[in-house]
Amino acid sequence: MRRLHFILLAGFSLFVAALPLRSAETIDVTTIAPGEEARLLPIAFSGFNGEAARVIRFDLEIAGFRIVPEDQAQYIITGRSSDPVEGSVTDRFSKSVLFSRRYSGSSIRSQAHAFSDDVVAAILKTPGISRTKIVFKNDTGRNSELMVADYDGHNAVQVTQDNSIVAAPTWVPGKRTLFYTSYKSSYPDIYSHDLNTGERRVIARYPGLNTSPAVSPDGRKVAMILSKDGSPDLYVSNIDGSELLQLTRTREDESAPCWSPDGKTICVVSRINEKRGLYVVPATGGKLTRLSTAGILNPTEPEWSPDGKKIVFTSQMGGFNICTIPAQGGQAEILAAGEDPSWAPNSRTVVFTRRIKNKRVLSLLDVHSKRVKDIAQISGSCSQPSWAK
Repeated sequence: MRRLHFILLAGFSLFVAALPLRSAETIDVTTIAPGEEARLLPIAFSGFNGEAARVIRFDLEIAGFRIVPEDQAQYIITGRSSDPVEGSVTDRFSKSVLFSRRYSGSSIRSQAHAFSDDVVAAILKTPGISRTKIVFKNDTGRNSELMVADYDGHNAVQVTQDNSIVAAPTWVPGKRTLFYTSYKSSYPDIYSHDLNTGERRVIARYPGLNTSPAVSPDGRKVAMILSKDGSPDLYVSNIDGSELLQLTRTREDESAPCWSPDGKTICVVSRINEKRGLYVVPATGGKLTRLSTAGILNPTEPEWSPDGKKIVFTSQMGGFNICTIPAQGGQAEILAAGEDPSWAPNSRTVVFTRRIKNKRVLSLLDVHSKRVKDIAQISGSCSQPSWAK
């Protein structure tokens, strides 16, 4: 049975001597949907140059700002790029200085990210995301490995050496620990991987399919898809894999579970009555309830926003599109072409996968304006990103 699942799923596609990989390439590809530019906050930007200027501009544009001439801006961003980086923000209308600071850090890049986060906090009154991390799958041939990088794709580090197929990486909230599926033992099993110590543990190794781990917001439980009793069903266990509880018992397959921010509900994809849809179920067990995704067919890969207001997912209707619905279900909004969406901690930005010819690349999406920016890329195809929260 396990070998059968391996054959069917092989095409579906840590701290183990953390190896810095090929240097990332920055490709400045930015798109914005027609008519959405007005939703970006106008700022003027001067005094910075070189790497600091590139980093800050990228950070602020994906955060929801638009660089304009000073006479068209509400806020004036000024500074200098020498080590240490210095920067200030002034409200052009009130003439008040929101802040003026000098930064320290290991590199110009890290100092520039810190300044960007301060700008976001001062103007938008929300935490910045410039110093957050993502994990993703990197395919370089028949095998794939997991990589961890800064949110913009820089400083990518390979964190597995499974020499096999890996899939569905996700973070334990608030910790440097990953859960993911690996075919390292020739079968799809779920592992945890502590990035600080390198300790790796088997969480689920049942006959058949073990995949799609999703850790609860409090880090105490893990939802997963197992086929040990027949068709792939939704299960929940303690974080170490103990006390397994089966939540669904359908003839059809379930996939891609995610948790509500309060940890009380799980959203999962099911093919009940041969129609794929998004369903919610209490995390302690209960009835599956379908969520409306009006205007969209074949939803998959859901993820609840950290603020609990929206669910982002992929639709499959002739192509792949990133969409959102209200958390309680409703009219779906198409945001961009792509798949594999994952929310940033700010509940505004999404990292996702775009297909370019025969390669997959990672991009960032500002949900408010639908602006898309490609992150720095490495060789091979990159997919299935997950944002640390």
